[in-house]
Amino acid sequence: MKPPPLSQAIEPTVNADGRHRHFVFLQGMPSPFFARVADILRQQGCRVTRINLCPGDRLFWRSAGAIDYRGSYSRWPAFIDAFFAREVVTHIVLLGEQRRYHREAVHQAKSRGIAVIVTDFGYLRPDWITLERDGMSGNSRFPREPGAIRQLAARVAEPDCSVRFADSAFRMARADLLYNMVNLLFGWLYPGYRRSDLRPPTPIYTLASAWRLYGNARLRSRMEHIVRGILASGVRYFVFPLQLDFDFQIVAYSPYATMGDAIGEVLDSFARDAPPETRLVLKEHPWDPALNNWERFTQGRAKDLGIKDRVCFLRGGDLDALIQASAGVVTVNSTTGIRALQLGRPVKTLGQAIYDVPGLCSTQTLRGFWNQPNPPDPLLTRDFIKLLAAMVHIRGVFFQEPGLSHAVREAARRLLDDGNAPTPPRSWS
Repeated sequence: MKPPPLSQAIEPTVNADGRHRHFVFLQGMPSPFFARVADILRQQGCRVTRINLCPGDRLFWRSAGAIDYRGSYSRWPAFIDAFFAREVVTHIVLLGEQRRYHREAVHQAKSRGIAVIVTDFGYLRPDWITLERDGMSGNSRFPREPGAIRQLAARVAEPDCSVRFADSAFRMARADLLYNMVNLLFGWLYPGYRRSDLRPPTPIYTLASAWRLYGNARLRSRMEHIVRGILASGVRYFVFPLQLDFDFQIVAYSPYATMGDAIGEVLDSFARDAPPETRLVLKEHPWDPALNNWERFTQGRAKDLGIKDRVCFLRGGDLDALIQASAGVVTVNSTTGIRALQLGRPVKTLGQAIYDVPGLCSTQTLRGFWNQPNPPDPLLTRDFIKLLAAMVHIRGVFFQEPGLSHAVREAARRLLDDGNAPTPPRSWS
């Protein structure tokens, strides 16, 4: 189903209550995405403002309407609250609501009835982008009740889940490096700025990531050989995809302080409760800089537990093939869990996840999951993917054409049409 052209948006510059739309963009991807979306909104008569917090923000905003906040973080709450009141803001658009500046902006916006639109890489991969109201993952308003998902999914078209656009890992890495190096070199222009992400310092992270990627490339054939051996062995195994230690999915939406805590809990349970003939395959995140050597940590913990010969740690390999032949997937809240559901494999989540829905993910304890994992309901899975694609996603990518232009047009259309109307949020226990 093709989206209507922008010209068909009803009263695109005015909210239902008659206020003229004023979109404020905060930090985004190191990409032209936000600036180009803003250009379309402005062409449609909306007012657009960008608040730059650091040199990197300024570098990637190739559009009009930018102001610079150069004050301290302690003064940011008062600044953004006064700005919202003075400038009659109707919407804020930002990358991830858990960044330190964004958390305060979201709090102030919600207290004033300002719409909050959050974007990031999609839950669906590889060529989808999230565009959600109010928040993601644990803060998402996406329904978690099977009945609501089925009812709402009946109203939307079946999505085309085939890969339509390719993004560029090289462009993404180059842009990320440029963003952070500009901040490092010209940070004196924004003396009060405090980094919003939780990654290690830029020089350390960059060098470690480059070295790890080089090492993984050299290991590719070896990892593929190990995966082929696992698949040919016929052994029963579970997959545990690791996540980045500094990812907000771990920091904000899980009970773990680090991935090490999650690895330890899973290994302890596996040693204690899993059938002795079962194996566990841990796969490192492809962008992990390995400042924490999870391979060494895993092998040491497995040795202490007496299960070293039952645990395999991979730094590469075909994840889809591993999942397809597995007995199930254990994850904190990785988007790999959604891929596992699409492949019909049982999934056990350990943190807050948008797909942690009865009938999709197992409600068993880890002990029960190791022994007799409950598979997902295929019809509910289909409805979940339908609704997820229609309700909180746009199609496209952040860094490479033609997917970038497609994402820009889709995002602008969704913002002008006031799409992604929220449903009541789930209360997390």
